[in-house]
Amino acid sequence: MATKPFKVVIVGGGPVGLIAAHALYKAGMEFTILERSRQIALDVGASLVLAPASLRVLHQLGLLDQLRDTYSEINHKKCFAPDGHLWKDNPDFFVEAKKNHGGVPSSFHRAELVQSLYDQLPEELKPNVFTNKKVKDVQSDENGVKVFCEDGSVYEGDLVLGADGVNSNTRQVMRKLALQANPNAEWDPELPYTSTYRCMWASFPRPTAPGQGFETQTKDMSIMYLSGKDRSWIFLYEKLPEPTKERSFYTDEDVQAMAGRFADFHIDETLTVKDVFAERLTSGMSDLQEGICNNWGWGRIVLAGDSIHKACPNAGLGYQNGIQDVVSLVNHLRELVASSGPSKRPGVSSLEAMYEDYKTERWEPLGNDAVLSARVTRIHAWANIWYYLVARFLLVPKFMDDFRDNWMIAPTTREARAFNFLDAEEPFSGRVSWVHPLKNVF
Repeated sequence: MATKPFKVVIVGGGPVGLIAAHALYKAGMEFTILERSRQIALDVGASLVLAPASLRVLHQLGLLDQLRDTYSEINHKKCFAPDGHLWKDNPDFFVEAKKNHGGVPSSFHRAELVQSLYDQLPEELKPNVFTNKKVKDVQSDENGVKVFCEDGSVYEGDLVLGADGVNSNTRQVMRKLALQANPNAEWDPELPYTSTYRCMWASFPRPTAPGQGFETQTKDMSIMYLSGKDRSWIFLYEKLPEPTKERSFYTDEDVQAMAGRFADFHIDETLTVKDVFAERLTSGMSDLQEGICNNWGWGRIVLAGDSIHKACPNAGLGYQNGIQDVVSLVNHLRELVASSGPSKRPGVSSLEAMYEDYKTERWEPLGNDAVLSARVTRIHAWANIWYYLVARFLLVPKFMDDFRDNWMIAPTTREARAFNFLDAEEPFSGRVSWVHPLKNVF
């Protein structure tokens, strides 16, 4: 009898879950996706920024070519005071990054990216993607997993991958099962992240040239403006009265109220928030949770992306770390399954050891990016006198942008991981070599 392929039930059909599906398929494993929304690509989000380290992973999976017409390279940086006073203008903000890595950070509209990732699944695999599926419970033992949904459906596999975001239900179920098995186990709290800021975002038809990444800064408030291929986006940041671990729920009235507090803030020399907010196509609001979990897996359940780490989006590193999670996890999982003998079914102890290797590999780069994200958020919002001085004086000269790219970003960017079982031509080459090449990796 032929051995069945190892099967992963992915909870969450967003950008991390869909990348995981493509990677598992390329690694010779099967998948089922359970997405709680009624459709895969609901147009409710904002933008995602991907740098060359992430774009080359998409290329390795054969996904980048069909995405090239959907994203715009970010190249022009300006910084404003709320009244429109311009105090930084660099039209070649990432020029050194392009020389180093052959590309620069680029902006995608989230819904378009998710739709493309789904559309590029092989047709025979699309029936493995289920929507309107809210996971209620998981049963994990030596024989496999069963995932129970609120509509009564049950899905079986060998592993559950929780890619269901910052408020991950999979993380909560895993925690419950782990503490039932060992009440004395050290485990992350039920609410592991802390919010110090909140964010309101909106997308609208692009009113300026593509490729702009502008900032408006003042005490405890800031704005990011990005212009893409067809849409632009604003992100309004505001410090909360007190840090909180509780989850907040915001209404459309809350969104409009926050937009009103920023209404007269400039996003460039002429446009204000009220100008573009009136043209909005989508909008939303949430607290910005920050933190890294200590527990990444238990039994036959493992987590990736915002389910185990969350950072403020000012530095644009959240989804990129989710992609790196998938790369690391699938590399380790593929090797474990291949070494598990004819059954191709590693036991729970082997899986849990693999989770620790996965966590160890990701911990340092993830921690570095979390620190960077936190600092960028607080620099933009002038969180104290030192951040104000950094924002208004230290980071203003162009040579500081070049210093950042050459001496701070390049050494860590070059270490970004790639799949170690796929072979592809390198799409991004520069004067800084990649530690993990795409070519001749077998």
